[in-house]
Amino acid sequence: MLVKEVVVQNQVGLHARPATFFIQKANEFKSSIWVERDERRVNAKSLLGVLSLGILGNTKIRIIADGPDEQEALDSLVKLVQSGFAV
Repeated sequence: MLVKEVVVQNQVGLHARPATFFIQKANEFKSSIWVERDERRVNAKSLLGVLSLGILGNTKIRIIADGPDEQEALDSLVKLVQSGFAV
């Protein structure tokens, strides 16, 4: 299991469109992936779960990946968040 903290760079945070990009990227991997904010953990492959965290811009989140492609999944999702969800 790998864990990485990252700050959401875009102003609107992880809502609607950015959340969709995040979930689509997470679903490309076989590993189990979670997102944590303030001790709440949700499945990163679930739109409702990610939206329920209410992640705003400049919020620190933790991305957790566990599985056969965990390193690639974690690197890819961190890169997406750090880019401000530029797809």
